[in-house]
Amino acid sequence: MATFGKATYNAAKYASIRPTYPKQLYDFIFQYHARSPNARWGAAVDLGCGTGQATTELTPFQRIIGVDPSNKMIEQAKQNVQATTLPNQVEYIQSSAEDLHFLKDGEVDLIISAQAAHWFDWTRLWPETSRVLRRDGSIAVWGYSEFRLSRYSSATPLISNYSQGSNSETSLGPYWEQPGRNTVDNHFLDIPDPSSIVPGKFKDFERIFFVGDHHPTLPSPRPVVLRKNMTWNDLLEYLRTFSSLHTFHERYPEDLKNPDGDIAVRFWGSLKELVSKQGGNVRDTDQVEVEWPLALILARIPKGLE
Repeated sequence: MATFGKATYNAAKYASIRPTYPKQLYDFIFQYHARSPNARWGAAVDLGCGTGQATTELTPFQRIIGVDPSNKMIEQAKQNVQATTLPNQVEYIQSSAEDLHFLKDGEVDLIISAQAAHWFDWTRLWPETSRVLRRDGSIAVWGYSEFRLSRYSSATPLISNYSQGSNSETSLGPYWEQPGRNTVDNHFLDIPDPSSIVPGKFKDFERIFFVGDHHPTLPSPRPVVLRKNMTWNDLLEYLRTFSSLHTFHERYPEDLKNPDGDIAVRFWGSLKELVSKQGGNVRDTDQVEVEWPLALILARIPKGLE
């Protein structure tokens, strides 16, 4: 069972502290969709919608549907949308991304997925999205990998050792749910090209990498677009949203009683110490800029198909 779906997982905290996708990213996706001469703006679907952060940004569309397998996430999303101007435009449905039986063939203009595509079975999802998308309909899925401190590249090895190390007592690496986490850290390169699953169903397949200088081996890296200024307290709260930390504490509940703080607090303290040595401000209320390399996959249904 996915950690996000467990009753003990705090969906409200997850929603409040995670990075917010910038308008620049949505504009990039909407412009891609609009390049089709017959693009329509009727229905949009957000797969793996979680608490609805990306769902409520699909405002160019007349009908918006968020889909998630977790009842906990769906309930939080329904609460969140009530605080917007969209409650009559958005609906949420509990379902897996691979089973869109509630949608008719060729009913959808745009499908998105934000930070969820690494959990999908793409051998089933490509056929299902090709079924529900209308001709000239588009799909855009994105996900961000391990965070970075924008002004402190020397912190990267420390971050990677905490998040991806192999020591089961000092690192969260062994506690990520797989293969999903490896897929997102590999910038979605493990997600197959649709031509290998549904030949001829999609066109204009693209992989875009907004990773800056963090991953120079990726083709045509673009500047980072996902950033957030956080207080050090906020950064600690972000660290506490890691599903791997939740699983680590199921394995080692005694870590929560460590007099030096749990594993997240100890790592957070190490980051602050490193930044302090480089002249940075590290009081709990001081701000630090955090950024995330982000990968985006785009594709569309050809005009002659539906």
